[in-house]
Amino acid sequence: MEVRDKLVVVTGAASGIGAACAGLFAAEAARRVVCADLDESGARTVARRINEALGRDLAVGMRCDVGQEDSVRSLIDEVGESDGVIDLYFANAGVASLSDPLTADEVWERAWRVNTMAHVWAARHLLPAWLDRGEGYLVTTASIGGILTALGDAAYTTTKHAAVGFAEWMAITYGDRGVRVSCLCPAGVSTPLLAVFTGVETAKDTVLRVAGDVMQPDEAARRVVAGIRDEATLILTHPEMQVFMERKVSDHGRWIGGMIRQWRLQREAQGPAGP
Repeated sequence: MEVRDKLVVVTGAASGIGAACAGLFAAEAARRVVCADLDESGARTVARRINEALGRDLAVGMRCDVGQEDSVRSLIDEVGESDGVIDLYFANAGVASLSDPLTADEVWERAWRVNTMAHVWAARHLLPAWLDRGEGYLVTTASIGGILTALGDAAYTTTKHAAVGFAEWMAITYGDRGVRVSCLCPAGVSTPLLAVFTGVETAKDTVLRVAGDVMQPDEAARRVVAGIRDEATLILTHPEMQVFMERKVSDHGRWIGGMIRQWRLQREAQGPAGP
């Protein structure tokens, strides 16, 4: 799919991959780019910078709390009323918390709502129009941690695995009805969320041994747009992660053993500051 002349919505658009993708969608001549984020001021700033760069009012910033279904529905309805049926919806917002089974339910619930249910709610309110016209494109951001694991964050790992599963189910179920689905699984991209995992400077190199070389959001955005153009069902910012995916499948026990060793090294590097 080419984004030219398309109506595009991006959540989590105030920073990181979302902001970079919003800018690139606009540069690729989308008809309208809606930058949505819980941080409304940040979303409006991104939209303003896009418009200044292009010299015209193509982008708009809006508030959306993707952890609340009413907010997701309102975003989709409001865009539909002002600009028509959304062509491409990029469910990109996410949260991380360095959690474990002892972490309070509130933290787990927030991860579940933002990282997984936000995708379900988006699909729920997008599908009727998409199925009616026989066309629509859903891009969801999971994580390489949703295919492998995210060391130190149980809620993130669990909900991102669920996000991958939901994207696959959507692609299979609606693929012959004109609905296309891409699941983005970033590894090490320089975003506020990555900083949650890298933590103290002494542990940064150890953490990134799993996440791969740190990539800037603009490069990640280019890979996202290329994946959409190819209608790839799985988009990896770091293709080298394919090796680890294959190792996990081919010898699961060995892969678990390797991750145990990596987690031990990470904890040692983090010291008292670690989780």
